Amino acid sequence: MDQNVLDKFKKQLVEKREDILKDADRTLSELTDQNGNIPDPNDRATAESDRNFELHIRNRERKLLAKIEAALQRIEDGEYGECASCGDLIGMKRLEARPVTTLCIECKTIQESKEKSRGK
Repeated sequence: MDQNVLDKFKKQLVEKREDILKDADRTLSELTDQNGNIPDPNDRATAESDRNFELHIRNRERKLLAKIEAALQRIEDGEYGECASCGDLIGMKRLEARPVTTLCIECKTIQESKEKSRGK
């Protein structure tokens, strides 16, 4: 893969990582600043629901962060853009849509078909 293209993906991944970390810091700050004394039960339930939703999003972003770190490592190792299953190059459109991907579209389709047939 061309170095300019690799640099573009690396920049994109680093920026996404920084965004996730900023959001996590903001959430942590908000959660520690919140006053737990909300007298109205409806308001308390709404606040709890909002907090749970925010934590769910952060958990998903934590998983994405691990994938970003792995993708950055693949760039450093010279393996970025190679399918982990078949070894072929991953298509540019797929990488642009999902820069953390490790599978080409064919292998991902096969994986999803197997998961669907197993009922996962």
